[in-house]
Amino acid sequence: MPLQAHLPRLSRRRFLQFSTATMASVALANCRRSGSNLPEASSGTVTPADRSQEPLHIYTWADYANDEVYDRFTQATGIPIEVQTYDSNETMLAKLQAGGGQQFSLLYPSDYMVQQMVELDLLATLDHGQLRGLDDLRGPWQSPAYDPNNAHSVPLSWGTTGLIYDTTKLSPPPTDWNYLWDQQEALAGKITLLDDMRETLGATLRALGYSYNATNPEQIRAAFERLQTLKPAIAVFQSFGWEDQLVAGDLDICMTYSHIGNTLPVEYPNLRYIIPSSGSSLWTDTMVIPKAAPNPAAAYAWLNFMLEPETAAFAVERLRFATPSQAAFALLPAERQESETLFPPESVIANCEGIAPLDLATADLFDRYWTELMSS
Repeated sequence: MPLQAHLPRLSRRRFLQFSTATMASVALANCRRSGSNLPEASSGTVTPADRSQEPLHIYTWADYANDEVYDRFTQATGIPIEVQTYDSNETMLAKLQAGGGQQFSLLYPSDYMVQQMVELDLLATLDHGQLRGLDDLRGPWQSPAYDPNNAHSVPLSWGTTGLIYDTTKLSPPPTDWNYLWDQQEALAGKITLLDDMRETLGATLRALGYSYNATNPEQIRAAFERLQTLKPAIAVFQSFGWEDQLVAGDLDICMTYSHIGNTLPVEYPNLRYIIPSSGSSLWTDTMVIPKAAPNPAAAYAWLNFMLEPETAAFAVERLRFATPSQAAFALLPAERQESETLFPPESVIANCEGIAPLDLATADLFDRYWTELMSS
């Protein structure tokens, strides 16, 4: 089986179509930014350049594609931007392996995918002499386990995986993953879980007291069997597209990622996002430069721009993900700083795990159980 088939599935993010009141519009694939009619932007660590130069080609998550952020960069540097988007790490990797490394200057892989791409020798080693702001990162991101010393990646954002629910319908409210099993009869047909092998099996492993990254075959089988008992109550395994149903009251509780969990309640205050008390996954999204990248100078300009505290804070406000930048955090309003679902306290973070790559035998086991679960 090819290596790609063994990669953990993490199809995490899709832009929320109905939250345009709090987010800027998504850039369409291959959309060029000209830099006209631009808002004010900081240019503290980037230098304006000739606007006729080659554009910066970015391949990113759909809900990270933000016109306002791109326009601020173009105003500060003169570099136009062209963007294509994806909704999973595996889609991004497949495109890169098909020659996309020569097409894009900047990619946004998640933490575990950085490890995979380094092993596949797809990423450039970063020249830290060209970067400003790495020393401002919070401790966990100074030299993360997925990329020691940030040799190949710059952390952009981080978050958790948890549950979002309708407070008007669930009493008592959920506090942990086990709630789904404890209230299975009452919740029948009103639950969605992520269509994501590693996250959903991982959460079930955690509910059983095991690691998200368990490699013990007996533990993995126990998680599969427990998930099978819950399956009759699950409306659908769906990572994205359930939001309208939750808002309309057709669903009661959904497994989701924190950026969605923090965005939906802004418009719908009856919804609440929780991080399960037994622990969850802690994910990081990064920025990397492919080895064969065109225009690496523009890529470094972008990295420096995104490392600016003002830019990082602006992105938090627009996209509702957590920033690893200490200086950017200091610029946020108290309401953001004090949000325990956006910036969980250390006690919660300590109880979460990053999703780690699997060895081939364990990956095969996960794949087999997930396939059986989906087909039964």
